[in-house]
Formats: sequence, structure tokens, C-alpha cells
Amino acid sequence: MRTQPCLVKICGIIEPQHARAAATFGADFVGVVFAPSRRQVTMGQAYKIAVALGKLDKPPGSWEGPTTIARVEELLAKGRPLLVGVFADQDPDTINAIAEGCKLDVVQLSGSEPWEVCRHIRRPVFKCLKVRSGQTAEEVLATIKEGAIPLLDPYVEGVYGGAGQRLDWDVAAAVAKEVPIILAGGLTPENVAQAVRHVRPWAVDVSSGVEVEGRKDVGRIRQFIVAAKTALAAEGQ
Repeated sequence: MRTQPCLVKICGIIEPQHARAAATFGADFVGVVFAPSRRQVTMGQAYKIAVALGKLDKPPGSWEGPTTIARVEELLAKGRPLLVGVFADQDPDTINAIAEGCKLDVVQLSGSEPWEVCRHIRRPVFKCLKVRSGQTAEEVLATIKEGAIPLLDPYVEGVYGGAGQRLDWDVAAAVAKEVPIILAGGLTPENVAQAVRHVRPWAVDVSSGVEVEGRKDVGRIRQFIVAAKTALAAEGQ
């Protein structure tokens, strides 16, 4: 059972000032979305966010071999936050070119691409698993393979993520007992501490939960990060 402070990913960032705010408040990951979404960014927008986070001064090193928690945490130790690019059903060559051009630290695959695609990405990989209603922890675990860190998100017809719907935390907790996971889906500053204590994820991921009228809100970003990172300390862990 994980007792270390939970890591935090603030996703769907469009504006550099929100990336800087997330970094200032202690986010471990900042996500920019290249998949079809109302939060989708151009390479130019992503590049400006990379500049705001100082990524041009600290280019990603060469990456070989499968993604592991230990190796990602080594990158985090060198400087937070890591910049994550979210893709869906794009070919690896395109993803690798965008990752290099925009100075991404991590690639997140959120489409229906097979797990084997992770081997062709020249960055650490988060692989999104869309968990359907009624699906068991055993069924989810059967889909997880080596080479990427699984991100659990509820299945919502027609969208890749950021829909604000909540995942079954009991299922997520059972999976997290076996493998480190990133928990997404319906998280907010108001419920993330409860989610962290219940599920014990390696990290949590939020997008719509820190928005007001469809735009990232600096106050809610701060509240979310503080709540997630202090959740276990608050219960005496």
C-alpha cells in the first residue's frame, strides 16, 4: 500500500501562465493535449508552454528501454514538473517528432492503440486504460503490460478524456494494490483527498476538475495540488 505523497498531473493546459502556476504550486506533471479535444493545442502553443516551464534550458535526455516508476521518478528528481503530451491513435513517428519539437518529457497514449506501441515511443509512456462500468479489477489487470505506467480513466463514449466522470474507486484501489497507477476521472479539489486515501494511486490526474466555466482556475489548481499531496499526512500516514 502506497504511503508516500501522491504525485499530481494537471492536464489540459492551454495557457503558459497556468503551466507556471501549476509548477509554482508543486505539480509533478503538466499535460498538453494533442488529441482531438476542446483543450487541444497546436505545436506552437505547446512550445510556448515548454518555454514557460524552462524546458528549452533542460532538454530531455536520451531514453531507451521500458518505462518504469523508478526511471520516471529519477526524471522528477532532476526537476519538476515534467511536461506530458497527450496523444490518441497517432503513429509513433509523428508522436516522436512532436515530442522532440515541443520538448516533451513524457508521452501519454489515450487512444485505442495497442500496448505494443509503447515500445516505439522515445519518451517515458503513460498508457491510458478506459475502464468500463462493471469491469472488474481482474479484467483491468489482465490488460496491463510492462513498458508503460497505466492511467485509469472511465470510458466515456466519444471522448478521449477530461469528461469529468468518476471512475469506480473500489476497482481502482484493487488494481493499485497490484501495480502503481495514475488515477483520473471526476477528480476535484473537493474529493481528491478522499480518492487518494481510498485508492492509494501513484499519481492523480485532473483537467475539468480545476476549471471554472471551461478555463483553468489558478485557485482550484492550487487547492487540488495541496489536497492531493497532504491527503495521506492528514490521516496520519
